[in-house]
Amino acid sequence: QVQLVESGGGLVQAGGSLRLSCAASIRTYSNYTMGWFRQAPGKEREFVAAISWSGDSTYYADSLKGRFTISRDNAKNTVYLQMNSLKPEDTAVYYCNADVSSYHGSGWFLINRWHFGPWGQGTQVTVSS
Repeated sequence: QVQLVESGGGLVQAGGSLRLSCAASIRTYSNYTMGWFRQAPGKEREFVAAISWSGDSTYYADSLKGRFTISRDNAKNTVYLQMNSLKPEDTAVYYCNADVSSYHGSGWFLINRWHFGPWGQGTQVTVSS
């Protein structure tokens, strides 16, 4: 049974920062690659960032490198997304998810091969100009 609960969203001015959290109710959380995704109004959900099961490796959408940082605390079953220099185009509902296949090999960050857990409700991030 996998349950993911996102929090930390809100309204922020352009240039501001937010830190999102995702609490995972997963028995073997530390085995799973975790990722953040977002969905803007009228658009498809898109990949934001991923972090390996150990936390040693990270991977980002090209357009977000340098502004967003993903991290995890396996002792707390929580993954974080630090977002800096926010822009109005970052406005979206942000979701976390896991690759529940426990795959740790090369290409671990390729979401087209992930076995996703159930999606949570997400957390709304609104960036005003």
